[in-house]
Amino acid sequence: MATLLYRLGRASYRRRRLVVLLWLVLLVALGGAALAFKGPTSSNFTMPGTESQRAIDSLRQEFPEGAGAVGLIVVAAPEGRTLTDGPLTQAVHEVVEEAKQLPGVVGAVDPFQSKAISQDTRYALIQVQFAERADELTEAQRTAYEETGAAAVKAGLRVGHAGEVMNSPPEVGGTEAIGVAIALVVLLVTFGSLVAAGMTMLNALIGVAAGMAGLYALSSVVELTSVTPVLALMLGLAVGIDYSLFITSRHRQNLGEGVDPEEAAARAVGTAGSAVVFAGITVVIALAGLAIVGIPFLSAMGLAAAGTVAVAVLVAITLLPALLGFAGLKILPRKQRGTAPQQHKEGFGFRWARLVRRGRIPVILVGILGLGALALPAADMRLALPDAGAGPEGTPARIAADLVSEGFGPGFNGRITLVVSSDSADTTAAALAKVGPALDGTPNLVAVTPPTMSGDQRTALLGIIPKEGPTAETTETLVHDVRAKTHGLGGADVSVTGQTAVGVDVSEKLADALPIYLLIVVGLSVLLLMLVFRSILVPVKAALGFLLTVGATFGITVWIFQEGHLADLLGIGTPGPLISFLPILLVGILFGLAMDYEVFLVSRMREDHVHGADAQHATISGMGHGARVVTAAALIMISVFAGFVLIDDPIIKSIGFALALGVAIDAFVVRMTIVPAVMSLLGRAAWWLPRWLDRALPNVDIEGEKLRAELVEPEVREPVGAGHR
Repeated sequence: MATLLYRLGRASYRRRRLVVLLWLVLLVALGGAALAFKGPTSSNFTMPGTESQRAIDSLRQEFPEGAGAVGLIVVAAPEGRTLTDGPLTQAVHEVVEEAKQLPGVVGAVDPFQSKAISQDTRYALIQVQFAERADELTEAQRTAYEETGAAAVKAGLRVGHAGEVMNSPPEVGGTEAIGVAIALVVLLVTFGSLVAAGMTMLNALIGVAAGMAGLYALSSVVELTSVTPVLALMLGLAVGIDYSLFITSRHRQNLGEGVDPEEAAARAVGTAGSAVVFAGITVVIALAGLAIVGIPFLSAMGLAAAGTVAVAVLVAITLLPALLGFAGLKILPRKQRGTAPQQHKEGFGFRWARLVRRGRIPVILVGILGLGALALPAADMRLALPDAGAGPEGTPARIAADLVSEGFGPGFNGRITLVVSSDSADTTAAALAKVGPALDGTPNLVAVTPPTMSGDQRTALLGIIPKEGPTAETTETLVHDVRAKTHGLGGADVSVTGQTAVGVDVSEKLADALPIYLLIVVGLSVLLLMLVFRSILVPVKAALGFLLTVGATFGITVWIFQEGHLADLLGIGTPGPLISFLPILLVGILFGLAMDYEVFLVSRMREDHVHGADAQHATISGMGHGARVVTAAALIMISVFAGFVLIDDPIIKSIGFALALGVAIDAFVVRMTIVPAVMSLLGRAAWWLPRWLDRALPNVDIEGEKLRAELVEPEVREPVGAGHR
């Protein structure tokens, strides 16, 4: 592997103009394809095979007019007045008529006819039925819907707009650019050179642009959720900068030792590039492995993010050496250009490694017990899909949700849909007559709305109003109770669906899949690292460290986002359950990133050990050489992920926070503290591998042992600038 990458790096350096030209042509081609074929993203999280999804699919065939998106307009009278006042009643009727005329609307229900009026007659709910699904609606339709009721507002009414119609993709704007700016500052401090920092950032941005353009080019044939492009952007930026950082750092180190620039770039790609390739492979496999769970939207998210990471790896090992060729010695700080080879000075990493080695047993105990304590809140973790009540204050959906809760109770925001269908109108009617008695006395059930019938009278939709909101535990219990009491009622096909029921089904299926996926990921890490490091104990130690990282990250995220501690500081509108796919997504992403730092740090330890250093010296040397770069890489990833915490969307905010926190814990506590302590404790045993297994495993030579044997070192090295042209 190292030899192959060495040759690739040298070829890219020599043919740098051609390499840059090819990447620019590819970038333009992908950009054009993205503009031509970009499709809409979906805000619906579908789950094939669940009862709620089967009911939705059935409705599209049997009751198409009831399968489209539903909007809910909330109208509230001012203090001291009611909607029964003549002028206000007329204003409500006008809102209903206005809603009926909206593009794509098949009907709007007058609240006075449906009796959707609060007991104090100050609040009313106008249900608006669209023909298309929410993700099929245009921005023009959403805007027209949101502007409905302007005249009623002038008449003194408060009007809010809720429902699936209000689901729109999260906006990615200037806030997350703050993370990129911080990353650039970290690069400047690390390299001490504007050229090195700017070139590393440019290389990463080109990779991100290519990856995102390719993703959007495929969006017309692959259904993507609104979160998918943001996740791909988040990961592409973070790993793109990090991978370029590692190779550039090794290139500068080679230059500082007096190696010719072309040779320095080739060696950097051959050694650090090997670590980049294997780190990238772990991230790609972990993300692509999300497809194993069998959930389409999660598979698309994983594959999209994996694609951007793969592009980042390709850019790092091909475009970066070409750019290094253009930069020449300007990649070094000005004072180091043209000087004699610099003797390496021991920095903080060496001192830290020796300190950890001296106190290795207390360090291991404190680290494990501390992270274990932080993981305790994860035992109470609850999962759900976000509802409008969890959105930022002041947004239209949040305003409407608050109005509904204020006038009718939080349960009206978590309405459950009961679908009753059969082959005959009589059977459906008979089943409908039994619904009320069957559900009578069900805990946490407030009301059952009158049925809405299909044209052939064979399918009916009823609304089940819970006592609490859509993410409450009691509402989840109610979904199961309604299913148990109405299953096969009166010989009809009875199913429970709607956004609330879909959220319950999605959360439960993801929770069931998490242990299986975690087992697959941990098993994969052991096998892959056994191949890379040719050791039994190093992979086991890496996997256990990953479990500590995940546990502590879950615990702190639950403590803040679910339990509400420090919620105001992070701009969390309403604390509540974690996004249902956050844990399994976090496991996949953090696994890849954790293995990044494991590979970068331990591969240097392995490299020194293979080249003759004893186990203790190799551990200290690996930490000493890798600490500065890994610290910079971790700070860059944390900055990029933290930039997405500033986005108002609760899904993106929680993902960004959990990833930033997970990287901080894994890099600074696990990989740079616990890992060297454990490696020092294990000594030579860390590199033990049975002979039969050593012969069976292919030698990927990530430490460049074969490469070093092939290289002919000059007996006397010239100063850095002597041979450069």
